[in-house]
Order: sequence, then C-alpha cells, then structure tokens
Amino acid sequence: MSATDDQGKDTRTAVLGTGIMGSAMARNLLRAGLRTTVWDRSVSATAPLAEAGAEVAGTPADAVRDARVVITMLPTPDVVTSVIFDEDVAGAFARGAAWAQMGTIGEAASADIASRLGSLRPDVLFVDAPVSGSKGPAEQGQLLILASGPAAAEEVTRPVFAAIGRKTLWLGGEAGQGSRMKIVVNAYMSILIEGVAEALELAAQLGVDAAKLAEAIEGGPLDAPIADAKLHKMERGDYAPEFPLEWALKDVDLAIAEAPGAVLPLLAALSRQWRATVDAGHGREDVSVARLGLANVNRGGAGS
Repeated sequence: MSATDDQGKDTRTAVLGTGIMGSAMARNLLRAGLRTTVWDRSVSATAPLAEAGAEVAGTPADAVRDARVVITMLPTPDVVTSVIFDEDVAGAFARGAAWAQMGTIGEAASADIASRLGSLRPDVLFVDAPVSGSKGPAEQGQLLILASGPAAAEEVTRPVFAAIGRKTLWLGGEAGQGSRMKIVVNAYMSILIEGVAEALELAAQLGVDAAKLAEAIEGGPLDAPIADAKLHKMERGDYAPEFPLEWALKDVDLAIAEAPGAVLPLLAALSRQWRATVDAGHGREDVSVARLGLANVNRGGAGS
C-alpha cells in the first residue's frame, strides 16, 4: 500500500529500540511517508533518525501515545518486559493500537507478554511478528515478517509491514506462532552458516581455493543467498556486524530450550562452538566470524 493512501497517512508509528534493525525499519517507515516516532536508551542511536525526519521521544511512553502501530525491536524478553510494563508503556498505548513485537524472544515469552498485555489493555492488538533478515534486507525494506495475532491487526499493520518487509506471512491468531516459525527459520539459517564456515575450513586444510569453491557453488542447486553472502564475508575476513554472533547464539539456544524433548545434535554442537567464539570476544561481530572461531580451534588459537 502506498503511503499516500489515506490509511498510510493516518498510520502514525512508533519504534522502540533503534539498533541495527530498528533504525533500518524506522528509516524505511520515513521513506514510505509514515509519521514515525523513535525511542532508544541511547541518544546516539536516535540522533541520526532525527536528522532523517523522525520525532525522538524522551521516554517510551511518550513515543507510543499517539501511535496507531508500535514496533518493539528489543533484544531480550526481560528488556521488552521492562520497557513495556515497568515503565507503564502499556498504559500509554493509544486505544485500539497494534503492538508488533518484532524481536526474537521466543514462543513462551511472547505468549506470556500477550497474556499480560491482555489483562491490562484488552483493547490493544498484540502481534507476535519476529522478522527474518539481517542488516542488508532491513535497510532495503526486504524483511520477511512472521506474524501471528488477531485478524483485526492485519489491516492495521499493513502499511507499516509493507514499508519494512518484502512479505508478511500470517500464521494464525495465537501469540507465539510467529515466534515458533522464527526459531525454526533461524535454526535452519544457523546450520547453513556454520556449514559454510566448515566447508571453508576444509577447503583451507585441503588447499582448495575459496574463490573457486564459491564459483563451483554459484548458480547451482547448493546456492542460497544467505550462504553465498556469508561465504564471501568469510573469504574476505569481513566481520562487520550485520547479524551479530551473540544474537545468532541466542536464537540457537532458544531453539534448544523450547524443544527440550527433541534431539538436535547439530544445534547443540553449534551452540558450544559459537559460545566459545563469543566468550573469546567476538560476540558483537557478524555471525560470519564463526569462520574465525573455527580456524582458531583448528590452529590452537585463543580466538583473538
């Protein structure tokens, strides 16, 4: 939907949490012509958005008061709970607003938050809507939105989701269904990325040129956009954060924790390997730094 449509013009939006992903979302909302208010605990995170045309709120409650749609892009359930409930943001939501919780916090936390909100503000539409995609897709407005929530929320959130995503997959009305899908998608992605790291390590051990490996895979049935992108980042030793390793590890651990009856040997081993790399000081670097962590293990390094 174009932002020039009546609904788009009337959809005032608030974004709480303007890190890598939240700031990219806010910029795309502004480009779409949607009135956007932002809040973050860090002033340095919101200053560039003010220059881009966003209104900056001093508190999260101030940010949401007039918003038709509120996006939270916060890192953990504890942070979401602290911001929304401990700072009385729930009480400040506009009547009939939609709250799109778009960070990856897991099914159980999403269901608990939805229940708590429902007891306080039954008029607010809670949408469990984590996103699939990292910095590049976020900046390009090409995220995949995995949404679950009341049917009425689909129309309310449409102009906002259209501005930040390439596709919204609605998965039903029960809070947590979006989070379940996100955990599975990220488990798949994490295994792909570690597979790229291990293939490159094997190539190094066997004297196979990494560029030739990329050429052999490119355009064939084994090619996948995320794997290709991370292969080239690993090949260049480029660990500038797009999706930080500590976030990827958090998602792997969520998958293991929320499927306690399942045997997931690859994810369990992946968690141990990535935790060692995070503990070595690489958590804020891109998930492609898994390649460096693996190389250090094989060469007896300390992860530096």
